[in-house]
Amino acid sequence: MCFCNFLSPPSSLNPSFAKLRIKKPKVRILIRRRFEEASEMEISNLELYLQNWCIIEENERLRKKALVLDQENRALLSELNKKFSGFNKVVAKP
Repeated sequence: MCFCNFLSPPSSLNPSFAKLRIKKPKVRILIRRRFEEASEMEISNLELYLQNWCIIEENERLRKKALVLDQENRALLSELNKKFSGFNKVVAKP
């Protein structure tokens, strides 16, 4: 009875160990790729978050500006109506 097969170190001749050796680097590569992809996704997510924040801030600034312009417009229309209402009274009297 020979025990040489059990005592010998694993070699590339043994197909099961050869598969393990091939799979191990592939797994490391896959893990590295997934980590890099996750990092890229986090970076792009952060960039999109910052862009969104800037857009929201700009929108708020424009909303305030539009509110001020609307108030000015209403005030000018009110003055214009007062002037024309006085003008209509003067024209209608004679």
